[in-house]
Formats: sequence, structure tokens, C-alpha cells
Amino acid sequence: MKFIVFGLGHFGYALSARLTSMGHEVLGIDKNFNRVETFKEDISHTICMDSTDSITVKGLPLKDSDAVIVSIGEDEGASIMTIALLKKLQVKRIISRATSSLQKTVLEAMGITEFVDPETETAERLANTLDIKDVIDSFQISDQYRIMEITVPNRYIDYSIEKTDMLNKFRVTLLTIIRKVEEKNILGINKTSSKVLGVLPPNFILEEGDVLVLFGDLKDIEKFIK
Repeated sequence: MKFIVFGLGHFGYALSARLTSMGHEVLGIDKNFNRVETFKEDISHTICMDSTDSITVKGLPLKDSDAVIVSIGEDEGASIMTIALLKKLQVKRIISRATSSLQKTVLEAMGITEFVDPETETAERLANTLDIKDVIDSFQISDQYRIMEITVPNRYIDYSIEKTDMLNKFRVTLLTIIRKVEEKNILGINKTSSKVLGVLPPNFILEEGDVLVLFGDLKDIEKFIK
């Protein structure tokens, strides 16, 4: 897969280098020339540029990217301006670093729904999440087993949990489901939040947009997703 990472600070660099080592194509961007030169051997491609410059950003392969990660931490203004530009250019998936609750509220008002907090989340964990398409979050239990949050595959929409037969067919256990609900934030703006539904009966029906929390061998989960 292809990713663009804006901001090559500690977190941005670690994420870019890890995704590159996994075999993904990564374009790392920073306005600090020394960072770009230092990290160019560890990242697929690096560019020194100002991410708030609309002309140069328009020239990036945004439409070909599976996700764009904005990891600018030291300048919240530049981060917000970069995201505003990416939204204007209709980038399909934006993941943003949020360094404060106020910044997160502003970004939510701009339509951003995926965030990363380097204080609580490691670059390794985010890389594991991005490594497989349609995975929202991933927690590694061991080299073999993981707990993963995935968007329900289209073929299982309107299926009951029992009908998916995921345990027998794929050796994957459904732990719970996270469903999106609409509510207002402190600014009175509608936003989407997530509700954990707990232990569910076999006849529970899966809906479009549901997030399945799965446990199993990584290879088995990949088979279920495909």
C-alpha cells in the first residue's frame, strides 16, 4: 500500500520507517531539510517542503495514497492548515495527530474522524493497523495472535453473527462490536462517536459501518477480511 506522512519528528519518522520495512511505499515530508536528509535511507521517499503550500501539495500523489498521516506536532497551526488543504483536495483518508483536546475538537469540526496520540499510541501499533486494508486498530498479543478492529466486510452486512460462522470457517472469535452514533460536541456540531455494544447474541444483525473486534491468528483474520 501507499502512504504519505507529513512531519518527520520522532513519531512520524518511526511510523514511516516501520511502514517502509513492512514493504509499503511511503513518502515522508518535512520542511526541515536536515531531518529529510537524515532519514532518507530509512524511508521509501522523502521530500523537503512546506505542507501548507497549496501549489506543492497539489503536486503530490494524494489520490494514489491509501492514507495520508499528518504527524506535525510542534506547530498546531501548520497541522490544521495542512489538513484543511488536504480536505479541500478531497483526500479519501486522513489520519491526524492531535496534541490537545481543543485541536481535536477543531479537527472534528473539519470532518476528521481518525486521530493518533503519540503520548498513548506507538508508531509500531499504528503501522500494524495500516499494514492490512480495512483494519481500524490492532493490538499484538504475540508474534502470532492479535486483537483487531475491522470494518465489517460488505459480504456480511445484514448477516447475523451466527450466519457468518467466523469461528468455524476462519478460527476467528468476535469479542464485541463497535457501532457509530451521532451526537453533538461542545461546539454544538454533530459528530460521530463510537459505542461498544458488549456481549452480543448469535442472532444480532451486522450493519454497514459496524466495527468488529476480533481475536485470532493474523493469517486467519486476513482470510476473514478478504
